[in-house]
Amino acid sequence: MRNYTTQMDAARKGILTPEMKIVAEKEYMTTDALMQLVAEGKVAICANKNHTCLNPEGVGSMLRTKINVNLGVSRDCKDYDIEMQKVMSAVNLGAEAIMDLSSHGNTQPFRQKLTSECPAMIGTVPIYDSVIHYQRDLATLTAKDFIDVVRLHAQDGVDFVTLHCGITRKTIEQIKKHKRKMNIVSRGGSLVFAWMSMTGEENPFYEYYDEILDICEEYDVTISLGDACRPGCLADATDVCQIEELVRLGELTKRAWAHNVQVMVEGPGHVPLDQVAANMQVQKSICMGAPFYVLGPLVTDIAPGYDHITSAIGGAVAAMSGAAFLCYVTPAEHLALPNVEDVKQGIIASKIAAHAADIAKGIPHARDIDDKMAEARQKLDWEAQYQCALDPETARAIRDSRSPEDDHSDTCSMCGKFCAVRSMNKALAGEYIDIL
Repeated sequence: MRNYTTQMDAARKGILTPEMKIVAEKEYMTTDALMQLVAEGKVAICANKNHTCLNPEGVGSMLRTKINVNLGVSRDCKDYDIEMQKVMSAVNLGAEAIMDLSSHGNTQPFRQKLTSECPAMIGTVPIYDSVIHYQRDLATLTAKDFIDVVRLHAQDGVDFVTLHCGITRKTIEQIKKHKRKMNIVSRGGSLVFAWMSMTGEENPFYEYYDEILDICEEYDVTISLGDACRPGCLADATDVCQIEELVRLGELTKRAWAHNVQVMVEGPGHVPLDQVAANMQVQKSICMGAPFYVLGPLVTDIAPGYDHITSAIGGAVAAMSGAAFLCYVTPAEHLALPNVEDVKQGIIASKIAAHAADIAKGIPHARDIDDKMAEARQKLDWEAQYQCALDPETARAIRDSRSPEDDHSDTCSMCGKFCAVRSMNKALAGEYIDIL
């Protein structure tokens, strides 16, 4: 029998959980060091006790940077089999978390399938599911309805839930007063804003936060404090609405930790490159080192179709500067629900950003695979290069589609016999170097 409620509770009691042991091994860290970070809230191990097939991961700025993949069905794309195909593809490509953002149909069977079959962390946004679950318009739902859906998701084995607790009645006046270019672009945040506007009531996730904490403590669900006021364009970055909400999220972090509930804090959004590092430092200060979970950030607004690249640029700087968890962005961002290829492109871009940041931060063994790649390239060992590649299939397909001629098959078709590596290998071996 478990004699602790959450991973944080166990760490504070000096109990080494199976999840902590696995994470410590993955991170080349002692269990004592990891346990201290979990006890302090600087590392979250998102592990619902009902998610029995979970391969646990730790989320924290001093660990390997993790990535999250958003999936789920919508009114225009309803095929659960296709979504499950995306899920398994994402896991195979190295995603550590899947967020089910389904907003159509019977969502519970798909959510339960995820928590019974998927080894990655599973996250959800209960307010999305509330309208779908009850099949009623937003304004007719009550605070109790929202809380009951949080409980349902916890029972289903979800490891973390995004709750937009930091937006309040005061935010309504701020949004009207400060006249942002993009207002609120968070889908969950806009739904909470709309519900408050229509009912005149306070945000239920803020008003009944203690009840939510009781649920999360019972099932060991990590709260991902949603950033309803994240900037949706560069012009809105680091403004009053964003920072004021962040201050409230810092207060809510303290309250969660007092209940032994683990917390991640969500962040921007669209941010100019020169403001990314500062945003990370402000969050670490206000939220006392709680893991920061960022969407991108996207460093320009003008690249629809290529926003996996704009987010990878911002994500690398963010993770290097203290972000712990990157939410992937696909080429379909701002345009459509991503297809299987979009998901792949988004994951690869985020994995590159996370890996680059880990090398910059000096995460133990982060650069090992890069050094192996260098050795394989020096030897012109193409099979070894593919084994080191983030996406071996694509690397192999590109080379095979433009293969070199037989008399220089050890090189690629870019340089042929002019290949610097080939020339140096021959020169250092005392061999004749033929060019023509």
